[in-house]
Amino acid sequence: MNKRILQTLEYYKVKNALSQFLITNQGQQQLQKLLPSSQRQQVQDWLNETKDGMDVLRLDQEIPVAATQDIQQELRRLKIFATLNATEIYHISQVLQISQNIKKFMADFREAGVDFRCLYTLADQLVALPQITERLVQSVDASGKILDSASPQLQQIRHTLQVTQQRIRERLEGYVRGSSSKYLSEPLITVREGHLVLPVKQAARRHFGGIVYDQSASGQTVYVEPQSVIGLNNTVQEQQLAEKQELQRILQELSDLIRPYQTELRQNAWLVGHFDLINAKAQYAKLLHATEPLLTADNRFNLKSARHPLIDPQQVVPNSISLGTDYHNLIITGPNTGGKTIVLKTVGLLELMAQSGLFIPAAEGSQVAVFQEIFADIGDEQSIEQNLSTFSSHMDNIINILRQTTTASLVLLDELGAGTDPQEGAALAIALIEAFSQQHCDLMVTTHYPELKVFAYNYAQTINASMEFDQQTLQPTYRLLVGIPGSSNAFDIASRLGMPAQVVERARQLQSGASQDLNAMIQSLEKQRHNYETTTKKYQQQLKEVQQQQQNLAAQTRHLQQQQDQIIDQAKVKANQLVDKSEKQAAKIIKQLRELQARSAATIKDDQLISAQTQLKQLRQERKLQKNKVLQRAKKQKAIKVGDDVHVDNYDQDGVVIGKDKKGNFEVQLGILKMRLPQEQLTKIAGAQQDKKQTVSRHRTRTSLPLQLDLRGKRYAEAMADLDQYIDAALLANYGRVTIIHGFGTGAIRNGVQKYLQSNPRVKKFAYAPANAGGQGATIVDLG
Repeated sequence: MNKRILQTLEYYKVKNALSQFLITNQGQQQLQKLLPSSQRQQVQDWLNETKDGMDVLRLDQEIPVAATQDIQQELRRLKIFATLNATEIYHISQVLQISQNIKKFMADFREAGVDFRCLYTLADQLVALPQITERLVQSVDASGKILDSASPQLQQIRHTLQVTQQRIRERLEGYVRGSSSKYLSEPLITVREGHLVLPVKQAARRHFGGIVYDQSASGQTVYVEPQSVIGLNNTVQEQQLAEKQELQRILQELSDLIRPYQTELRQNAWLVGHFDLINAKAQYAKLLHATEPLLTADNRFNLKSARHPLIDPQQVVPNSISLGTDYHNLIITGPNTGGKTIVLKTVGLLELMAQSGLFIPAAEGSQVAVFQEIFADIGDEQSIEQNLSTFSSHMDNIINILRQTTTASLVLLDELGAGTDPQEGAALAIALIEAFSQQHCDLMVTTHYPELKVFAYNYAQTINASMEFDQQTLQPTYRLLVGIPGSSNAFDIASRLGMPAQVVERARQLQSGASQDLNAMIQSLEKQRHNYETTTKKYQQQLKEVQQQQQNLAAQTRHLQQQQDQIIDQAKVKANQLVDKSEKQAAKIIKQLRELQARSAATIKDDQLISAQTQLKQLRQERKLQKNKVLQRAKKQKAIKVGDDVHVDNYDQDGVVIGKDKKGNFEVQLGILKMRLPQEQLTKIAGAQQDKKQTVSRHRTRTSLPLQLDLRGKRYAEAMADLDQYIDAALLANYGRVTIIHGFGTGAIRNGVQKYLQSNPRVKKFAYAPANAGGQGATIVDLG
């Protein structure tokens, strides 16, 4: 990519903004070298990295890169077998620590199943040296100090040194605070030539013995190392020398330890910087609310709501711009300061950003091309005195562009043909557009010439565009309108600014007829477009209101449905409670009937008792009411008199009314039983209704009774009782064949079943089930 376009489109300002997010020297170096690429795969790889960085940010995480120094100097010193100092070793230790942290960070994401396009591949290239890293961490710190933990010898030397120095200080402090303080010029301890000494009066210089290291300028004070600490100070000197030698040995050892890994360290340092750059690109994209551009296979782009990244987000106006699909030449007209130049710069700069692997400030789904070159001739207008030189400069630049343009080029020309005679300038502009079109490149041109508006309308692969201008406020809106040429609006602006009406009118008369017709046509188109947009906005608002009303109505419907379901559920619960109560009453009555049968000679068949109990149980409703309570209540209210056939609801039995007491209760004959019941429990029935009731009751019993009885796991007495009740119920349901599953076990229940079936006269025949249906573990019974 030519360097002139980078300067013209202010590409370096974008890089400067991006650099604010970098924290490593390596990352800064890589950013400085970053330039737009014309290789599609390279661009896609860079975009993949930015996408992964954005995904990390969306997960509220950040790649763990810390500030590091450039270690190239350290690596060069290792190469010549030099011994690194503690600060240099710390710089390398830092790179190894960060590399290790990044690898662990990525391993955690991989284990969690997070999908990245390329971060895992980059992290796998980092070389982890955990043992060496640990050794360096315990040896040096960020201040460049070698730690006591660097070696046991160093730790022992420093301990001895510290203890000895403490003993020296304690002895000297004894002199300062004790009776010998009268021999001191000042009650303090000082240092001379690396020795701790006392400031002694000249007259008492021999009182402490030892060595005199210095004296004051006046000669009244001498600095004496007392005899009592000379031996200790000698020990300090020895330990300090040993410490120095041990420090040198440690630095040599650490340098030799990392020397074989120069290639790995260089690679790790570069990768740490690259992860830093990925972090920075993601954070910059977040700041701009930028999105990932989609790369097209050919030279076409479609920018949706594109914004210039260097303009205040509160002021920038988004524009949608496309080129290369339906047309390759876009000619933008309109008044000065209307935003034409910004449109050119926005397109060019967003292309440069995308081809550098940066996300662009545009809506999702925006597409960009990968151009081999982007050329531009964009410059501020000059004064009248400079017109000739300005025109020459622009022409020279355009000629060079024309020579280098290929089919894979984007050309941006601002105010083409300006700076010379309008007729000649317009003709030259048209000729240049035709020349660039023959190169089959993508071309965007801004101009004031009306001739180019007509040219764009008639020329193949070319379309008009303009910058919107508010006729009411006489201010540009900076919106790009594709398909509509712009007008200069010079007369309207002059009139609104106070130009005398006769002057404006005379100017209109002097304007050529063709220009008047063209401007009138443009203004008509702009008016129609404005009306269309106003109507569209109105319909969109109405649609939005209707959709909101539909949502509100749907919410109300859901609420009503929930209320209805709740009411029905409550009704069902109450109904089932009533059925439970009826079942308990029925069980009590059946028990009384059994007791009565046992005490009397009357015979009440078990199948009749089971039928009553089964039909009562079928009154229970599983979230589905079978009867209409209103109709039931209406039936109950029908007049009942002695001799009527009635149905007793609580026991699901039919009977005959044989009397009525003073309290209004009816005496009802139910088979062999006589019962006193209130009118609410009785329903008057007719003969046909009674037949229908019995039919429904038999059907209900039949459909609720299974075709087989499973006695496995039950005690003998319980199994025989269940068998007896089941056979009676099956007879009542008119079953012709049932299956009794008794299993194998000890054979007790199987034998009991055989004996019972032999003794029951209603059993026609019975036999073991076939081998594939249970064999001797089940008995098939035919009833009649």
